[in-house]
Amino acid sequence: MRFTLIASFLLAASSVNAFAPSLSKGRCYGSSSPSSLQSAVEAAAVSPAEFNSKLEAQLAKLAAKDASSKISANDLKVVYEDEHIVVVDKPAGVLCVPSKNNGSSLSQAVFEKYGSESGRADKMVVHRLGMDTSGLVVFARTEAALRGMNTLFRTRAVTRAYEALVCGTMEETEGVINMPLMRDYEFPPYMRVSTEEHQRALIGLSVEDVGKKVLERPKESLTKFVVVGKEEMEGNAVTRVSLTSISGRTHQLNVHCAAYGHPIVGDKVYGINGEAAPNGGLKEGTSASRASVELQESIAAAVGDKSMCVHAKTISFEHPVTGDKLSFESAAPF
Repeated sequence: MRFTLIASFLLAASSVNAFAPSLSKGRCYGSSSPSSLQSAVEAAAVSPAEFNSKLEAQLAKLAAKDASSKISANDLKVVYEDEHIVVVDKPAGVLCVPSKNNGSSLSQAVFEKYGSESGRADKMVVHRLGMDTSGLVVFARTEAALRGMNTLFRTRAVTRAYEALVCGTMEETEGVINMPLMRDYEFPPYMRVSTEEHQRALIGLSVEDVGKKVLERPKESLTKFVVVGKEEMEGNAVTRVSLTSISGRTHQLNVHCAAYGHPIVGDKVYGINGEAAPNGGLKEGTSASRASVELQESIAAAVGDKSMCVHAKTISFEHPVTGDKLSFESAAPF
């Protein structure tokens, strides 16, 4: 089956800004039209063979990284527990759920400590954090809690905020980054800001060529940021920010920060010289205060092998069974 993406592209391009102005008192950065965003390089014709070769190689790297995830029930930092839910403060470098070849994960450790009504660890999972992200994660112990938490997340009734350090000094105190995202066929399986030329490069390809996800239309993506403070890391300027992923796309915070010109400190995928496309796939960061290449390289050298500086700091929701209003906060480890 062949896909024509022009209509989908136009739909995504026309819908992104429909509700953006009411989300923040700050400015809205980015564009509803992918054609106004300049790619880092001119989009090349997609070779299915090259795409699949890159994907296979990158998935092998990720599998090797997943194997380093280690945590036990004794290591858990429990923030809250009752008969229905458990809230845990996840350390960076740990998988939320097991990979295909590795059973050591946060969900398995929680299951070993608390068990679940279903008798299955996977039936406790209601949301996830990336392996390199630390912070608050909620698990369900009962079937009622699982159903309730799934409904809360599906209806966006859960409020979450992340804290991060980003490269450089952000001039604006707050705002909304508004850039549509797509799967990056040049750097699979990662994400990038969607541009018209990269959408057009996919015309004529099939699911059999590159898989379904790459051919999905661009996803409207909005990230709210608020500057918390301006700091230094070994003499290098960094900014502490609060981030809220309004649309909740895969790797959204990482791609948006990089595309804005202030990548997350320690981000070895979307940061300087990372595995994904530089600047979120754009020619350069869109912010006038974007961090220079030299500054980003200096910060990367200072960070070394330390964890990425992004932390799921707060989470608020109504208890899925009792209806009580709950709110939890965890201090960032950086």
